[in-house]
Formats: sequence, C-alpha cells, structure tokens
Amino acid sequence: MALKKSLSASLLSPFLILCFTALLAGTVSVGARRLLENPTPEITKFPELPKPEMPKLPEFSKPELPKISGLPTLPEIQKPELPKMPEIPMPELPKMPELPKMPELPKMPEIPMFDAPKLPKPEEIQETKVPAFTMPKFPGTP
Repeated sequence: MALKKSLSASLLSPFLILCFTALLAGTVSVGARRLLENPTPEITKFPELPKPEMPKLPEFSKPELPKISGLPTLPEIQKPELPKMPEIPMPELPKMPELPKMPELPKMPEIPMFDAPKLPKPEEIQETKVPAFTMPKFPGTP
C-alpha cells in the first residue's frame, strides 16, 4: 500500500514532468533540423483516371390507377361570391401655405489677425564639465 502511494507521488512529481518535456523537446528539434537539411522529395502525381459512366436505367411506363366503379361521386360545390365593397373616394389633402423666404444673413466682418510680440531667443545653456573619474590603483594581490 505504501509502495503504491510513493510510486504515484513520484510519477506526478515536477521533476519527472520536466524530464519528459526535455525528452520530447529534443526529438522535436532533431526532427526539425533533419527537415531543414534534407529537402522534401517531389511528390509523384497520380495518373488521371477516366470518370466512369453510369449505365442508363431502363424506362418504365407509369402505371395508371384503375378506375373504381361504385363509389359515389361528390357534387361540385360552388364558391360563394363575395359582395363587392363600395369604392371610398380619397379625401383631398389641404394644401400647405407657402412659407416666405428667409432673409439672407449679413456677412461676418473680417477680423484682422492679432500680431503677437516676438519672444527673445533663450540663451544657450553651457554644459558643466564633470571631472573624469580615475580608478584608484590597488596594491597587487599575493
């Protein structure tokens, strides 16, 4: 019983999962390398086969239904005529009064462009020089 528990725990351990992944990844990369090295051979084409023709089915005459005598025939029922609806005259729509034309709006006066004062150019900032850092020399190690 204890052996089954330890075996199942070891099979599911992350270490074994990593091992299986590494084994599979190696074979995939080798297979991909082989595909790059060896060009694929040309696939031979199959010859075109003629399409088989289906044989024509024999034509049979349609059988006629035998007439059965002795059955009573149904009398023809006339369709009732619907009464005609009286024509209703369409009422005339009242005409809309014509609207007066809107007066034209006055044109907007042109506004002169505002001349902004020119700003003086800023002075160029000189970079401060930083002294170079020199590595201290340490005595040699024995």
